[in-house]
Amino acid sequence: MRNWPLFQLSITTPRLELRYPSLDDLDELGERAAEGIHEAGYMPFAVPWSETEPAERARRTIQYHFRQWSEFTPEKWSVDFVVVFEGQVIGMQGMVAEHFPVLREVRTGSWLGRRFQGKGIGTEMRAAALHFAFAGLGAEWAATDAFEDNHASLAVTRKLGYHDDGSALLNRQGEPAVNLRFRLPRAGWTPAEGVEIHHLDACLPLFGLPTPSP
Repeated sequence: MRNWPLFQLSITTPRLELRYPSLDDLDELGERAAEGIHEAGYMPFAVPWSETEPAERARRTIQYHFRQWSEFTPEKWSVDFVVVFEGQVIGMQGMVAEHFPVLREVRTGSWLGRRFQGKGIGTEMRAAALHFAFAGLGAEWAATDAFEDNHASLAVTRKLGYHDDGSALLNRQGEPAVNLRFRLPRAGWTPAEGVEIHHLDACLPLFGLPTPSP
């Protein structure tokens, strides 16, 4: 699509492809959400969207991406990649920013289908997102957060070198929960091996960035 080049955008790693989703990709992503993301009785998300019935969870997953597509502007954007492993969509890796050309900061968030967890994929897809932010978009900071009992997410964050950036008390399903914040400066980022970004140049104006000179 000439007028929306994000549909060609992708990132590859030794095992994964992160790509801006097609409608078929979103349908498959909805199936992963319907299958389950976390164990019953535990909520890793500030907004408990994953506790609905499976069919509704699938629909909400797709609607979320439609909403992000329609609201994308250089001043406030969300780019949400589907994560593909061995030819199958297994989760999503998102990145959001406001006033990026000025602030040069992104925030990341992600989820994986439960049956694909515990394989190191979470680390690999976050490393790909950081490569996109720092090497692709020229970010100076990457931020993330997680509840203090989300041990898998915290392990990925610490492995990739983020610094503690405070905490906040949030209402999680009617109970107080500590949410931990982290930031990673460009100077503290270590590029992962084998990560490549594809078809970014045509997308840069959508992020409020100049296209490289020929």
